[in-house]
Amino acid sequence: MDNQQMRIQSLKYGNHLHYEWDTTLLEKTDEHIFVLGHRGRKLKHYTKGKVFTMENWTIEFFPFDAWFTVSADIIDGKVTQYYCNICQPAKLNENTVTFVDLDIDLIYTNGRWNVVDEDEFAANAVKFSYPPDLVRRVIQEQKSLEERIEQGRFPFDGTIERLIKMLPDGE
Repeated sequence: MDNQQMRIQSLKYGNHLHYEWDTTLLEKTDEHIFVLGHRGRKLKHYTKGKVFTMENWTIEFFPFDAWFTVSADIIDGKVTQYYCNICQPAKLNENTVTFVDLDIDLIYTNGRWNVVDEDEFAANAVKFSYPPDLVRRVIQEQKSLEERIEQGRFPFDGTIERLIKMLPDGE
């Protein structure tokens, strides 16, 4: 790992800064980026006006050609939770990755996948005037992500688990 620092910025529709945090680059290709979120990092949540301290290491995936992100919590060398945002494809500009969060999330915890924040999606569709095509696309992308997970397709094919070895020793 070359310790290249990467800033991650989550935006709400209309490019309103939602939250941001700093990470370290693990892997970069033309199609995606993987980063490491360090235990103890600060997440600045602009929408809530708060700063949160993140308790776990994460391996995070941002594709430039797909409508989701993945954050995998790592505890004792194992993935304990997946948190996937439905969002517009991520963009990379030098050392900053941005994505437009479209509210609906898929979360894996306690052995089960759950869809959350559908109420937030409905409220924000009105608040931010999501175009009808975008609303349809979000629903389509949620179903597509559920199929990808079920079929064990990249990055749910063991790729994230293989990256765990890149955590600093003793973590």
